[in-house]
Amino acid sequence: MTDAYPAADDREILRQAAATHTAAARDVEAFLRRLPEVPDPADVTEYANLLTREERARADREAAADAAGLTIGSLESDHG
Repeated sequence: MTDAYPAADDREILRQAAATHTAAARDVEAFLRRLPEVPDPADVTEYANLLTREERARADREAAADAAGLTIGSLESDHG
């Protein structure tokens, strides 16, 4: 019966990873809403940093999902 405890912990880690990813994606959206018509080099740097953060958060979320038993195959379509 102790096997249920790690699964519960894995699910909580997954929930936290998902929340972190959501926050990172919202930060990208907020940046894009305030982006000037002509971005300057600082805007490009900020965008790159935000995307890096979002991509890392997504990777962490995927790893947490794998640990919680939610491993899935590729989502890319073979059609094209």
